[in-house]
Amino acid sequence: MSDLDGAPGGPMINRPERSGNIGLLIGLALVLAGAAAAFAVMDRAVAQPFILALLGILAVVGVFCLFAGAIGFLRLSARPGEANPLASAFVDTLEDGALITDIDGRLVYANKAYADLTGADTAADVRVVERVFSSDPDATDAIFRLSQATRDGRKAQEEIRMPFPLGRADGAARWYRVSVRPLQVSGDGSSGKVMAVWQLADITRDRAEQENSFQELQRVINFLDHAPAGFFSSDSQGRIVYLNATLADWLGYDLAQFDAGDLDLSDIVRGDGTELIRSVKGQAGEVKSETFDLDFVTRNGLGLPVRLLHRVPFGENGIQGDSRTLVLNRSRGEEASEALRAAEVRFARFFNNTPMAIASLDKEGRVLRTNAPFLKLFGAVDNDDQAPELKAYVADNGREDLRKALSAAANGISEIAPVDIPLVEGNDPRSATFYVSAVQEGEGDGEAAIVYALETTQQRALEAQFAQSQKMQAIGQLAGGVAHDFNNVLTAIIGFSDLLLASHRPTDPSFQDIMNIKQNANRAAGLVRQLLAFSRRQTLRPQQLELNDVLADLSILLDRLLGEKVDLKVIHGRDLWPVMADLNQLEQVIVNLAVNAGDAMPDGGNLTISTRNVSETESTQFENTRGMPPGEYMLVEVEDTGHGIPPDVMEKIFDPFFSTKEVGKGTGLGLSTVYGIVKQTGGFIFCTSEVGGGTTFRLFLPRYIPAVVEEPKPDPKEPEKEKVADLTGTASILLVEDEEAVRAFAARALASRGYTVHEAGTGAEALEVMEEVDGDVDLVVSDVVMPEMDGPSLLVELRKTRPDLKIIFVSGYAEDAFEENLPAEEKFFFLPKPFTLKQLATTVKDVLDG
Repeated sequence: MSDLDGAPGGPMINRPERSGNIGLLIGLALVLAGAAAAFAVMDRAVAQPFILALLGILAVVGVFCLFAGAIGFLRLSARPGEANPLASAFVDTLEDGALITDIDGRLVYANKAYADLTGADTAADVRVVERVFSSDPDATDAIFRLSQATRDGRKAQEEIRMPFPLGRADGAARWYRVSVRPLQVSGDGSSGKVMAVWQLADITRDRAEQENSFQELQRVINFLDHAPAGFFSSDSQGRIVYLNATLADWLGYDLAQFDAGDLDLSDIVRGDGTELIRSVKGQAGEVKSETFDLDFVTRNGLGLPVRLLHRVPFGENGIQGDSRTLVLNRSRGEEASEALRAAEVRFARFFNNTPMAIASLDKEGRVLRTNAPFLKLFGAVDNDDQAPELKAYVADNGREDLRKALSAAANGISEIAPVDIPLVEGNDPRSATFYVSAVQEGEGDGEAAIVYALETTQQRALEAQFAQSQKMQAIGQLAGGVAHDFNNVLTAIIGFSDLLLASHRPTDPSFQDIMNIKQNANRAAGLVRQLLAFSRRQTLRPQQLELNDVLADLSILLDRLLGEKVDLKVIHGRDLWPVMADLNQLEQVIVNLAVNAGDAMPDGGNLTISTRNVSETESTQFENTRGMPPGEYMLVEVEDTGHGIPPDVMEKIFDPFFSTKEVGKGTGLGLSTVYGIVKQTGGFIFCTSEVGGGTTFRLFLPRYIPAVVEEPKPDPKEPEKEKVADLTGTASILLVEDEEAVRAFAARALASRGYTVHEAGTGAEALEVMEEVDGDVDLVVSDVVMPEMDGPSLLVELRKTRPDLKIIFVSGYAEDAFEENLPAEEKFFFLPKPFTLKQLATTVKDVLDG
């Protein structure tokens, strides 16, 4: 069988694997030779039967083969190239070179294309792939990887550049693609061994076309990057997916470090201009184009005036695709018509960067053009791609006022009063002031009016809050003034009652009447203290408190006050911060809130009082805490499951004398007192409620951080002596009081105790008395609020001649209300009104005795 095939297009080498077994053939020959030798040495008579038997066997085998061949059971081996003409023709006509080797690398088959590509003229010149590329050291690694894949029985492919064509020593460089794959051969006449199929193709032309295409692409990109205009593309989410070098240079970004999606429109567009760009709407399959004059912002924060030619395609499902946006630099000197450019830039800046929303309307009230703040304030109204009407943004109760203003503008009226109109409500009510200006006919493209809108939601809220604050302050001043005057009256009533009681025995019939007068005066004094608490002028004795301990002490009292129907649950926060507050007043706050909660649950329910720390970040996350600055607070929550508070009542719960209880069952000062105590402590109180869903009061008390001081070593102290019951004395006292009844009572009370009393109705009279007695006064008892000269001013004057003079201030207001008007380090004593005869005498005795 020849290795060469002379047929055109036939295989260059075809060495199919031989069928049969050579060992079996040799064995059969040796058996026949051995039998012939044995028959030769044997006697003819003895050997003849054996010879006949052997010949018979061979004859039977021959006849069997003839019949087997006739019926097709045995077939003779085909000539080379004739086993499967279709397969051979297919492989031989391939443009790529094909080479088949066995597992040991012996050539089995090579088509004519392989010989042509490798420069083989005869079958002897055909070489395996490893030898073909062995002339180039740069191809060694690639050929090694392919050979390794052959041994591993897997596919592999490499592209190899040769400095000259294969089989030649000169010529232009060529590119070749070499691939290998395993081939499992099975069928008649095959041993079933694995072979390797190598394919070789010249891809020099493909490489050249790829290189040309890449160069063209690079050229186009270079043109786009260095165009005299900027260009970018953004997706529907506002992410910038492409940015050319010109725009990147204008904005100060390094294009080499830019990745798609790193920047958003909000990063490069100043103010609310992003709303304009993203407001473009279109239908499925449509391409919309818009022109915008905006300000970009560079990386270092500078403004860049630009004009955008913005085009957005919309897909079949109506989803916005990536934009194609051309950016024209409108900075100074960038355009030929400098004056026109500067005017347009100034207008665009004013139009889009003003905090006021602006829109132009036609005669029917449809919005034609808007600026960015308008879209931010009102949002986009989808109206089937038609211009939306302005009334679509306005609440129903404000549309009539807007219609009148627009009608006036359509009629050419120039003076149109601004109108305050509520907007379409979302989660929170909003409002805006509209300024409508008429457009003279012929000045605009279908425009009839220009509307300027300024949102007043926050302003209205601040105005309401300020009005409420002013109202509360005015009521507080009124309540404080009433309480001050009422305290003077109560002081006189209580004082004269004490004087009467001192002259009547308990068995006297009038004694009980006098006691009733004093008891009712004391009740009135409690009401006055509530007024002072609301006006934040009561006397507080703040101290460092641990609220968990306060609540633990109060829980027993609250259980009794609430009764069996209300289930009280107290949740103590862990590691609570201390607060600085008056213990009695704070207990009054909690008791008042708990009692109100119990009244809101007549059929029973749950009352939960919890405490916890609130960090500065958490303090900004509560609802309905407007006006409270961020900070660290200790929170007390009082939550009930009662009937809740209606919205119209919620606005008045802290107002004094406002009550929802029946007549005679409440003064209306409960929550106003709570409000005053919390405010005077420096805290805040807020309420949230849902009708039928319960009410929650939140008390925010500022965290108290005590100063770190060294604790002094305890000195052994003598046991305190019991207070002297004797309240008499012989000292000289100057009594200064503008209220005649109080002055009369105090003078009689002190004189009855043996003191020498000098009276004065004002501060000026007190100075005259001091001159008359040559300053021979041991103690001054003075009111704080007086006409002409108040108590602190009197003290300053007295200190000029008597720096060591002792003084007691009496007042219905809190001690710290006037303490700030005194010089620093000034020492004085304080007696709050109303006071009893014994309290006055005891205070005077204690001060004189030091």
